[in-house]
Amino acid sequence: MKPDLSTISIDLRGTPCPVNYVRCTLALEELSMNECLDVYLDKGEPEEMVVNGLRNQGYYVKMINEGSTWIRLMVVRSAG
Repeated sequence: MKPDLSTISIDLRGTPCPVNYVRCTLALEELSMNECLDVYLDKGEPEEMVVNGLRNQGYYVKMINEGSTWIRLMVVRSAG
């Protein structure tokens, strides 16, 4: 039986860099290992900064949806 993953969502569209990255990392610190963060971001620099920064910190990041000006990411807190 798979563990039930809880999801918390934050909408950072319109939030400038690096504030969006800081808000993502702060939200991730509040999660337990069985939770994931659903993040809405603007495309372009916010997407690049947040995705690369989170991956460099060891988080699993996957794009799960996108619009013409935004993306939706799923970020899973790693065990390390």
